[in-house]
Amino acid sequence: MPGRAEGGKPRPSRPTGPATVSTESNPMRLKSEIFVSALIRRVFAAGGFAAVEKKGAEAAGAIFVRQRLRDGRENLYGPAPQSFADDEDIMRAERRFETRLADVEGEESAALLERERRFDSDLWVVEIETDEIGTLLTLVDQPQA
Repeated sequence: MPGRAEGGKPRPSRPTGPATVSTESNPMRLKSEIFVSALIRRVFAAGGFAAVEKKGAEAAGAIFVRQRLRDGRENLYGPAPQSFADDEDIMRAERRFETRLADVEGEESAALLERERRFDSDLWVVEIETDEIGTLLTLVDQPQA
């Protein structure tokens, strides 16, 4: 009879034992596309403007954020190296950023992003217009408030 082991006992419907992964002990990271979508919504909710300048890989593309300031200058934030993580599990679950450029002309940000694109063509670039990053990004090189 299909679905039954010898002796008439039902077969287990899914694997058991060490191959099963618990999500509690192994937190999953949000897909890049979902993170970017949430970031854009949060910027608009805070009264700012945001747009995707370059769409990258949906699941795991690196995310760069261009913060345009009122005076025309920019800050550029990129993925923080994993060495900044206090806890490896938290790092996998939470996206952390570091300041790559601060208070620079737009051309300087564009040049750095072009170099990054040559290295990783699947990256995302999100442009935001807001005066304060605040709680929008977790920055490893800025004191926590």
